[in-house]
Amino acid sequence: MIKIDNLIERIKSKETKIGVIGLGYVGLPIVIRFVESGFNVIGFDIDKEKVEKLMKGSSYIRYISDEKIKSLFPKFFATNDMKKLKEVDAILICVPTPLTPYKEPDLTYLYNTANDIYENLREGHIISLESTTYPGTTREIYLSKFEKTGLVVGRDFFLIYSPEREDPGNPEYNTRNIPKVVGGITENCKKVGIALYSQIVDKVVPVSSTEVAEATKLLENIYRAVNIALVNELKMLFDRMGIDVWEVIEASKTKPFGFQAFYPGPGLGGHCIPIDPFYLTWVAKRYDFTTSFIELAGEINTMMPYYVVEKCIEGLNMDGKSIKGAKILIVGIAYKKDVDDIRESPAFKIIKILEKKNVGKIDYYDPYVKEVRKTRQYYKPISSIEFSPEKLKEYDVAIIVTDHSNIDYKTIYECLPLIIDTRNVYKEKLPKVIKA
Repeated sequence: MIKIDNLIERIKSKETKIGVIGLGYVGLPIVIRFVESGFNVIGFDIDKEKVEKLMKGSSYIRYISDEKIKSLFPKFFATNDMKKLKEVDAILICVPTPLTPYKEPDLTYLYNTANDIYENLREGHIISLESTTYPGTTREIYLSKFEKTGLVVGRDFFLIYSPEREDPGNPEYNTRNIPKVVGGITENCKKVGIALYSQIVDKVVPVSSTEVAEATKLLENIYRAVNIALVNELKMLFDRMGIDVWEVIEASKTKPFGFQAFYPGPGLGGHCIPIDPFYLTWVAKRYDFTTSFIELAGEINTMMPYYVVEKCIEGLNMDGKSIKGAKILIVGIAYKKDVDDIRESPAFKIIKILEKKNVGKIDYYDPYVKEVRKTRQYYKPISSIEFSPEKLKEYDVAIIVTDHSNIDYKTIYECLPLIIDTRNVYKEKLPKVIKA
C-alpha cells in the first residue's frame, strides 16, 4: 500500500520519473514542461524515426526548435521499448484517437497502450490519460484492465484523466498557462493528479470524476464544431443572397455581449474538432439517444470541401475552362495558419474530390510543410512546389485552403488567372477572386 503523503512529497521534490507515451503535438510539449520543471522524463513512441530524431536533438514540429530538444538532455530519453515503463513512476498517455472511415472511434491505440502498461504495471504507478475520448474510457478500458493485476486503484496505483488542451502555434497560450482539468477514479487518484500537474501548469481545475473530465474536452470541441458549422451554413446561404459573410461577422463582433465570432472555412481540420464530436455521438447510442444537433453540424462541416470544389468548377467555367484537365494549386495544406500540423486537414479531402474530377494536375504549396508522407488521410507521398512567379503561372487556379501569414498573396494574385479564397485573404472584391 502506497502512502499518499509520501507519493505527493516525491512529486513535489521532483523525484518522480515521468513517462510520456506518444511524442506528437500533445506529448512533446508535455515532455518539455516536465523537464523544464526539473523532472527526468522518458518519452515512448512506436515511430522509430521520431525516436531517432529526438535522440539526435532534432525536432519534427516547426514551433519547437532543435535547440529546445537539445536543451532537454540529459534529463530526457526517448525510446520505443515499452518495457522501460517499469522504470518510470508516472505514465502520461498522449496517443491518437482517430475515427474509422465510418466515423466511429478507432480505439486501437488506447487498447494497445493499456496492454503495454498492464504488462509493466507496478505498485506506485500514476497513470494519466490525456487523449480525447468518450466519457467512460478511463474506467472501461484502463481500470478494468489494470484491476486484473490484483492491484487496487487509489491504494496501489492511481488512475487519472486530464484532457489535453494544446493549441499548436498559439503564441498566447501554451502548456504552462492553459488551465488543466483533472479527474480521478478515486479521491486519492485526484489528489495525486492535482499534485502532479501542479508542477507544470499555473492552474489545475479538479472535477469530481474521470467521466466529467472526459466530457469537458468533448463539450469544448463540440461547441466549436457546432458554431463553425453554423457560420459555414450561413456562408453558403449568404453567398446565394449576394452578402459577404466575412463583413457580417466583423459587424456582429462589435456587439459587446452574447456573441463570439467563429469563422467559416473549407472544412474542419486538426485532430480535435473534426473527430471529437463523433466520440459522443457514438457512445450516445448506448443510451438510446440520438445527438441530432451534433450530427447535423458534422454533416454541414463535412460538405464544405465539396462546396469549395463546386466554386472552383464555377470559376473555371466562367473563364471558359473545364475542371477536366485543369492545373490546380492548393495553397496551404496544414489544417490551420502558421503551423505545420496536417492532421485531418480539409486540403486532403479537397484533393481527393478534385482527383475524381479528372483534373490535369494537382500540386500544393505550403512554406511549413515541405513534404507529406503517406498517411491515414492521403494515399501517397507529395511535396510542396518551390514558390516562384514562373511556377505559379503554370496553374489555371489556386485554392487558398490555409492562410499562412508568410505567403506572398500579392504574387499569387498577379500570376494566376483565378483564385478560390476560402479564408478571406483578399478582403476587397477583386475580379479574379471567388470567395468560397
